Amino acid sequence: MKFDRSLTSRIFRSGRAAVLVLGIFAISNITAFADQSKLSPELRRASGNKLVNVIVQYNVAPLLSHRLRVLACGGSIKKDLGLVNGLKVSVPANRLPDLSNGPGVKYVSLDRNLSGALNNSAPAVNAPYAWSQGFDASGIAVAIIDSGLGDKKTAGFKKSDLNKFASGASRIVHSQSWVNDGNGTLDVYGHGTHVAGIIAGNGYNSTGAKFTQTFKGIATNANIVNFRVLDGKGVGTDSAVIDAINTAIQLKSKYNIRVINLSLGRPVFESYKLDPLCRAVEAAYRAGIVVVVAAGNNGRDNTFGTDGYATITSPGNDPYIITVGAMKSMGTPTRADDQIASYSSKGPTLIDHIAKPDIVAPGNKVISVLAAPASFLATQYTGNLVPLSYYTSGAKSSSSMAYFSLSGTSMATPVVSGAAAVLLQQHPLLTPDQVKARLMKTAYKVFPPFSTYVDPATNSSYVAQNDIFTVGAGYLDLQAALTSTDLSVGLAKSPTVQFDPATNNVYFVQDPSAVWGGSAVWGGSAVWGGSAVWGGNAFVGDVTQGSPWGSAAVWGGSAVWGGNTSTGTSAVWGGSAVWGGSAVWGGSTNSSESLAILVNGEY
Repeated sequence: MKFDRSLTSRIFRSGRAAVLVLGIFAISNITAFADQSKLSPELRRASGNKLVNVIVQYNVAPLLSHRLRVLACGGSIKKDLGLVNGLKVSVPANRLPDLSNGPGVKYVSLDRNLSGALNNSAPAVNAPYAWSQGFDASGIAVAIIDSGLGDKKTAGFKKSDLNKFASGASRIVHSQSWVNDGNGTLDVYGHGTHVAGIIAGNGYNSTGAKFTQTFKGIATNANIVNFRVLDGKGVGTDSAVIDAINTAIQLKSKYNIRVINLSLGRPVFESYKLDPLCRAVEAAYRAGIVVVVAAGNNGRDNTFGTDGYATITSPGNDPYIITVGAMKSMGTPTRADDQIASYSSKGPTLIDHIAKPDIVAPGNKVISVLAAPASFLATQYTGNLVPLSYYTSGAKSSSSMAYFSLSGTSMATPVVSGAAAVLLQQHPLLTPDQVKARLMKTAYKVFPPFSTYVDPATNSSYVAQNDIFTVGAGYLDLQAALTSTDLSVGLAKSPTVQFDPATNNVYFVQDPSAVWGGSAVWGGSAVWGGSAVWGGNAFVGDVTQGSPWGSAAVWGGSAVWGGNTSTGTSAVWGGSAVWGGSAVWGGSTNSSESLAILVNGEY
């Protein structure tokens, strides 16, 4: 029989031609087999003749015979899915067993409804698992000490991602300002609103049939306390931040403030024991509030030959709070290909030599809520306004009035704040120490030894070693934190490290009164031992038992950062000006992060 291509084409366009196909190609004996192993679980219960949209995957790219069998089962072909050797088809529910038992079929699954989340950040930290379990931080308030929320054009947040999704009522339960510029608590800079969206955005303005991506935060129903301390250029003062922290403590019971987010920082000038910002965050910690702080954006600073080490900013240098570094999502939702951002500040801290950051989270090119097109960052960096076509079906490339992209440890910090809020909804009695310990122990710890980034603007190459001073305890994993049942006892104070010139190694300093007393949080027990919290790969140097400073070298002479290298321990741990505080920073007093150079991200 002569093959009629035009006839075959018409057959593919209509399931009604199935009878004709059967006649021409003699397809027969299609019977419902008992074996349903190739059907996804929800399809095994399907019955009746109602059409169901499914995805059929084959062992090879779909052949003509595969397409004809779909038609013979009373179905129609909707779309080729070559990426998975599949077809999207519509077929009567009671014919699914026939279809699944056809030759070459690998698996048949429902074409499930899904929604995006924070443009790769939420999937990377497994936040969708929390949502699937009903954890969205309901009843928990996060105090955002930043540049305010919204602006004059968006005051009230009608139809905002920061409102309650169903009722439209605002989730901003309190607002207060320490900036006297006539703008009240409104965000004329554009930073605070972006941070708030990462913590608590519910994706209202990107949810629906016409949207191809939904931009959601981590704690999608958390309440928000808005404390404005940064002005229209992103600058503030220690005193304003300290006063805002004090107010958060006073309002803790009224609004159930359990988390403070500080996506800001400034240079370290003295020990954390004396630094007023550090003392303020410790007061909040002692009041039972989890304080989450940005590590800083100085990881590329090699002014003193340290390759960005010892650049953690204050108050991120305080050992009692959670300090967050930034990862790059590499434009994908999976964390497998993610890399540390080269700008993310590294430890140890100046003066006190505290091991920081504590944890890392996505912070590069994060899409979140736009304060307003007239805000400072939006007008200065118009290229970071998200094109409508990026997330709206059939839209043109005009700029969104709802979403904006920013990069920095400022953006990684609210990811962790949101995770802390979700964890506290699940376990309201957790202390700040237990939240910190849980997040650190359960963090994802699989990193390559090194990653390299070449800045296309300068052709400069930045090599990052994924050691304890770069990635801390690892990459935030909210699902692992929620499923863990481990409860720490004692303080989760970030450990001090000390250089041993006899071995050119750096060790954790034992602290019998708190952290390093064997039975304490980071001690030698099976549950909270150092290797469990930081992972074996984080310990870079020699393992020397019996050291006066600890049982394992975290940085050492036998590793790449040995004392004999030009950028090694002699520069970081020696008597150079690096440890002079102001010498490193040049006396800068800007209270906000060096954000501008990071707006465009690095991939």
